This record gives sequence, structure tokens and C-alpha cells, in this order.
Amino acid sequence: MATNIGMMDGAYFVGRSEILAWINSTLQLNLSKVEEACSGAVHCQLMDAVHPGMVPMHKVNFDAKSEYEMIQNYKVLQDVFNKLKITKHIEVNKLVKGRPLDNLEFMQWMKRYCDSVNADLLHNYNPLGRREACKGGKEVSKKAAPSQTSTKGSNSTSRSQPSHNSRKNDVSSANTNQAAKALRPSSSAGPAYDKQITELKLSVDSLEKERDFYFAKLRDIEILCQTPEIEHSPVVAAIQKILYATDDDASVVAEAQAMVSLHQKEIEQLSPIAEVSEEKGSSETQKRKNIVNLDIEAAGITTSSPRQRLSDIADVHCSGSPLMTY
Repeated sequence: MATNIGMMDGAYFVGRSEILAWINSTLQLNLSKVEEACSGAVHCQLMDAVHPGMVPMHKVNFDAKSEYEMIQNYKVLQDVFNKLKITKHIEVNKLVKGRPLDNLEFMQWMKRYCDSVNADLLHNYNPLGRREACKGGKEVSKKAAPSQTSTKGSNSTSRSQPSHNSRKNDVSSANTNQAAKALRPSSSAGPAYDKQITELKLSVDSLEKERDFYFAKLRDIEILCQTPEIEHSPVVAAIQKILYATDDDASVVAEAQAMVSLHQKEIEQLSPIAEVSEEKGSSETQKRKNIVNLDIEAAGITTSSPRQRLSDIADVHCSGSPLMTY
């Protein structure tokens, strides 16, 4: 089951005309461009053709015009993929825009998948009957009916007319088929190549996810370094030097480490000055305290009463002070 088809697979080299002819013949439509199937309704009916009963056709809208209505169709398609365990990623945002290349690639994948799963059911499929349950399905079938009739008429007319160069065309087609068989790789080598391509595709996808993960981490660090409170610090400058380095050079890391160590040395040199200033501040505070205490004592002496001062003098005389000796 071709759920994962590599980008180098032959399915992606099928032309637009072949894709359109396959869609119109399978579903009896008259699409002139592949991007006309951008609504997702065609994809849902193709899945209904190869997996009968898996698609709820009453939820499919063939008359979807806005992106919101188209997204509803792709939701139905995604539900079918989930039920069938198909891991193909549907780029809805690109498909609903009607981009020719995106729609062509997805339709090429659809053709390869339908051919590889159950191509025989496509011949017995009744697209008109199944489309009647869809919104706008009858109108689409009516528009497609005249073109289908004219196409059949032109085919029958071209078959009835004899060709004068039929033998030449047969010979040239035979030569072309032989050359194609000679250039085409053997059928036994095909599955091996498909397996290798699938493995390489999965490896590339895992590497891209890993790259995106680490890039997001670096972007978070860059945003953190741009914070106004720390953006001018030497450590942040060292980190930015490593982030913005263009060459894979070990000297960049050494220079960043030198920036950090230089900043640390500057801090160590400034630390003794800070201690001296703290000591000076503490000594000045002690001096202020001593001066305040002296002022308080002097104020106490001047405010004492005369009797208290005589008492103090008598105490001094009695204690044998040298100032009171005769």
C-alpha cells in the first residue's frame, strides 16, 4: 500500500493532461484544470471509489466555494485517512488557495495510491449515483453530462474515419514501446528502489524536525539575551558572540570565555575598595555616636540644680581630688 511515496517516485512525473483524463474518466467530470479540484470533493470521491463505504458522501460538498466550506471536505478526507491509517500529510492551507503545483502534486499522489490499492474497482464504480448524495453533486453531474456525450461522439467519429498512415503509426508506436522497455529498469529492482527512496525521505523528515527543534531553542536564548535588564551584561555579550559566529571556529568560544573571566577579575579588583569604604563608614558612625553622648552629658550638667552641683563638689572633695587640696 503506497501511503508514503517519495518525491522521486514516478508518480510525480505524470503530466497534467494524463491526470485530468484519469479524473474525468473515473468520476465522469469535465475538469479543464487540476486546480479545479481544490475544494477536496474530488479527492473524497476518489477515495470512495477505491474504498467503498468508507467515505460519508452526504458530508461532501461539491458546491464549496469559500475556504471554510473546502476545509470541511478536507476534514472528511482526513477522517478517512485516519481510519485507513494513511500517514500522508494534507497541506490544506496550500490546496484551498488553488495553487496549480500543490494541487497537481497531491493529485499525482492520489492517482498513484488509487492505482496501487485497488484499481479494478474504478472500472465498476458508479460516480453519478454516489455523487447524488453530495451537496451540489447533481448540478456537477448535469454540467459534466454534455461534455461526456460530446467526447464519446468525437471518439466514435475518429474511430470510424480510416487513417492512411495507420501502418506507419503502428510501426512507430512499436519502436517507441521497445525503447521505453529498454530504458525502464527491471521490475524486480523497482520495489528495492522504492524502499530506499522511502527510507531516505523519512530520514530527511526526521533531520528537518531535529533542525527546527534546535533552531527554536537558539531563538529562545536570543530572545532572553535581548531582555533590557541583562542585555548589556558581559555574560550575555559572550553568549551572543557564540550565537552570531559565522564560522565553526573554536577561537570564538575561547574569546567568549576570556570576556567572562575579564569581567570577574574586574569585580575582584573593585571588592577591597568597597571594604575600605565600609570600614570608613562604620568609624564615622562610631564618632558620631561618641559626640552625641558627650553633648547629652554636657546638657545634663548645665540643667542640674545648684544644690545638686554643690553635692557633686562635696563628693569630689571627699574623694581626695587633687583640685581641692590646699
